[in-house]
Amino acid sequence: MKLLLDTHVLLWYLLGDSRLTDRVREIVDAKTDLHFSIASLWEISIKVNLGKLQLNRSFQELLEELDFINAEFLQISIEDTQTYMNLPLLQQHRDPFDRMLIAQAINHSLAIVSSDRAFDHYEIQRVWSEKL
Repeated sequence: MKLLLDTHVLLWYLLGDSRLTDRVREIVDAKTDLHFSIASLWEISIKVNLGKLQLNRSFQELLEELDFINAEFLQISIEDTQTYMNLPLLQQHRDPFDRMLIAQAINHSLAIVSSDRAFDHYEIQRVWSEKL
């Protein structure tokens, strides 16, 4: 299964955050079929710049960590933006970064690794629970 990591999954993984399930930790540790969106890098950059997020490492070290876990960078394509525009704008899910991940998951047949249940309102697979 090809997987798209939500932004918080990478950050929690790097911090050893206890909110990360054992299953998700094992998925990232396996370093197989992992993808990370450029949209998530933008989200991190914007939040750091606004003071809403502090990294415990440099941005360059974050990129090296992505390389270490063998995550493939997923660029944003024109098709992704078209799919984004056609997504229903649900009241419970208006986060533009999450919606870009949803569009990319649809277009690239990826499951999203995330604790965010709002993803469940879309025709994509979300990976989080301890069950396989």
